[in-house]
Amino acid sequence: MAWQLSALDRLEIQELYARYAWGIDLADEEMALSAFAKDGWFDHLWQGRVQGHEAILENLRSLWNDRQSWWYGRQHLMNTIIMDPREEEGEVDCRCFFQIIQFQTDYHTNFVFGIGTRQDHVTKKEGVWRFQSLHVNAWTAADQVPWKGEILLKQKPSHKAPPVAGRKD
Repeated sequence: MAWQLSALDRLEIQELYARYAWGIDLADEEMALSAFAKDGWFDHLWQGRVQGHEAILENLRSLWNDRQSWWYGRQHLMNTIIMDPREEEGEVDCRCFFQIIQFQTDYHTNFVFGIGTRQDHVTKKEGVWRFQSLHVNAWTAADQVPWKGEILLKQKPSHKAPPVAGRKD
């Protein structure tokens, strides 16, 4: 590898993830779009592949306005980001875990909306790190968990909570 990510590059990429989350979670169009390269795209379970600022903005507006109960009070948390520079300088593959938590305003409760992993490609165009591509792997089935170890489960996991000591049901 001819180049390495500097500490400043790593911090700027972490801030890119923060700007993306603040933008989409607060319906801030300018901030959300600033996270993407002009020809950037995202691939998500429900929307599929959406490319370019115009299409991304149209998609986000639809989510924010048509499904506001899904978005109002939501926070996307991306963490444990691994950054792997590509051969070409200014091109980095990132992977991370994500959680989506939400404050449900009607019931005044908080809950986990979803979890999963992401595979993203960030690029430094015009001196700023942006998403070239963003791929969301929302865990909705056991085969979507990228488990590398041997699966030793002898039976399907139960959806029931484990028993609580001292509690009679």
